[in-house]
Amino acid sequence: MVTTAATSAPLIEKHTIGYVPPQDRHGKTRDLFTLWFGGNIAPLPIVTGALGVQMFHLNLVWGIVAILVGHLVGGVLMALHSAQGPQMGIPQMIQSRAQFGSLGALLVVLIAGVMYIGFFASNIVLAGKSLHGVVDSVPVPVGIVIGALGSGIIGIIGYRFIHVLNRIGTWVLGIGIVLGFGYILTHVQTDDFLTRGGFNISGWLATVSLAALWQIAFAPYVSDYSRYLPANVPVAATFWTTYLGTVLGSSLSFVFGAVAVLATPVGMDTMDAVKLATGSIGPLMLVLFLLSVISHNALNLYGAVLSLITLVQTFAYRWIPTAKSRAVLSVIVLAACCFAAVGASADFIGHFVDMVLVLLVVLAPWTAINLIDFYAIHKGKYDIDSIFHVDGGIYGRYNPQALLAYAIGIVVQIPFMNTPLYVGPISEHINGADLSWLVGLLITSPLYWWLANRDSAYKRRLAGGKLAANV
Repeated sequence: MVTTAATSAPLIEKHTIGYVPPQDRHGKTRDLFTLWFGGNIAPLPIVTGALGVQMFHLNLVWGIVAILVGHLVGGVLMALHSAQGPQMGIPQMIQSRAQFGSLGALLVVLIAGVMYIGFFASNIVLAGKSLHGVVDSVPVPVGIVIGALGSGIIGIIGYRFIHVLNRIGTWVLGIGIVLGFGYILTHVQTDDFLTRGGFNISGWLATVSLAALWQIAFAPYVSDYSRYLPANVPVAATFWTTYLGTVLGSSLSFVFGAVAVLATPVGMDTMDAVKLATGSIGPLMLVLFLLSVISHNALNLYGAVLSLITLVQTFAYRWIPTAKSRAVLSVIVLAACCFAAVGASADFIGHFVDMVLVLLVVLAPWTAINLIDFYAIHKGKYDIDSIFHVDGGIYGRYNPQALLAYAIGIVVQIPFMNTPLYVGPISEHINGADLSWLVGLLITSPLYWWLANRDSAYKRRLAGGKLAANV
């Protein structure tokens, strides 16, 4: 694998949404494995993985199969986005201007920013509760602020520090979760560990969808963490290190959640089940998960701030903000989330997760358009200067083909949706399984390809893009 372009990169990141020039490129492709492996050993994927046996009543074997299928499929899309980073050298959301136009991309950027903020706020509540669980004398509101400050410091320092922490976290959390598995499997407290639940097609499909959507949720910011790699790193190397890291880390956490709830009495909260099932090493596991939440939540703050900067830069196109601007915005977002989280109701996390599930409906068609445009139409060649122009340069303010395909991609999902706001008739017919993401991908991909290639104006713009140099 091609590795570094610079060995003395500054600890505090100086770039924000601007193009990363060759002299500032650094890092190794293997860092992508540790980032996405370590980042996925955390309470939220553990809780999500437990739903296959808790909510959808699968047994251990069928739950594991569904988890693996979902992550193996969804991870392909996630890793294909990651492989764009070294070639483009810019964040994922600002790259969307090349598909949707400078103004057309605003909706997707706004949705991504709201989703990041939702994840950040939810995770600082989870961090506050975890810290209170480890140290009773620390009230939950104080724990929320401590968790937010920890994530904020990491996010402000930025890209390189995030990678460093996850290199350490991969070893610590990897060893920790293996020990946790070992303890649980040798101290099972139930007689129906292998027989509780069974197979039902709707529950199996729903669990597959949960795992796949977990991966798709990373798509809007995954290439943000590969964009500093040298431009000549092989696409395959970027893809496989990301894919293996995210699939392995996520699958372990999902399965860990399922194993923990099956090894404890029915009806327990997932994290309470983890604490009980891991016995004497339970406090250590909770500490490790707390540190993981704080570290990984920095990615949500970082992504939220880059999305906000992208929104502002769309109108103030001459402004390429500095590290100081990114730090100020990080503090503002952090303070607002702390204020909301400390004063929130007990079901705060549930409300935010519900909101994120709704937002995921609009990510599947965006993923399809972005990947088809990058790999099949432009083949990775874009005019970076145009992406930063207020009028979109050769990409224009709007790309009607992308916007039409995107709108249709959302509409066709409606019958298959299962969200807190709406349950489609087909989803209801199959006992709540949400297949909207799959339908969105399968319809949007060929539709966008057809619309883009039949439009002569688009072809002329594409020809100009191919001739333009990647500065």
